[in-house]
Amino acid sequence: MKNVTDSFVSLGYWPFAGSFGFNTDILATNPINLTVVLGVLIFFGKGVLSDLLDNRKQRILNTIRNSEELRGGVIEQLEKARARLRKVEMEANEFRVNGYSEIEREKWNLINSTYKTLEQLENYKNETIHFEQQSAINEVRQQVFQQALEGALGTLTSCLNNELHLRTISANIGMFGTMKEIID
Repeated sequence: MKNVTDSFVSLGYWPFAGSFGFNTDILATNPINLTVVLGVLIFFGKGVLSDLLDNRKQRILNTIRNSEELRGGVIEQLEKARARLRKVEMEANEFRVNGYSEIEREKWNLINSTYKTLEQLENYKNETIHFEQQSAINEVRQQVFQQALEGALGTLTSCLNNELHLRTISANIGMFGTMKEIID
């Protein structure tokens, strides 16, 4: 390390060379060459390197700005989605509660309607049975009355002769006459 610093210090003491040649002292020539190359690179490459770094910086800043804008948009969309989710959850709960109460109400309405229908059917059945009973009783009465009339007519025809028939008619006419006098 001491040799490297000594070579820098001794640069001022070098005599001017009269001719061009190779310097075989590696420790003395390397730092000089590196210093020259770096100096040329810095002098000429400073603008290019500065432009490259500025362009890179602008791309990075643009990327960050775009990322921030996208992040803001995504956060806004996320908030909207969360708000929609809350709204949908509230509506779903409302539909669930209303649905259950509506189902329960419909169930009771159906049960009540079924009971009413069964009661009506029972009433119709009873009315039908009563009607059929009355019809049967009336039919039996008519048949009994018809048979009684036929029997009475048969008895009357066999027992009545013309004279008895005329007396019966006269008696009936007399009864109708007295009934008319009573009514008037």
